[in-house]
Amino acid sequence: MKLEPINPQMQAVIDAAGLHVGNLKLIQGQWKFKAVGYLPDGSVIPGGGPLTERHNQVFYQLDEVLISARLGLV
Repeated sequence: MKLEPINPQMQAVIDAAGLHVGNLKLIQGQWKFKAVGYLPDGSVIPGGGPLTERHNQVFYQLDEVLISARLGLV
């Protein structure tokens, strides 16, 4: 898993296969995971995808090892 900065308040979460599986958004001093999925036509499904059950999980720092482990992307 890796994080790719989008802007100072958002990081894209990319799994080991290179797929975008969600975003981390800085909300009131906490990083909140926002899962995303995609339909075959490329349409985005907010809160969907392979990490739906981890949607809204909170992180207090951008630590790729910790985030990867807690999201089950190890």
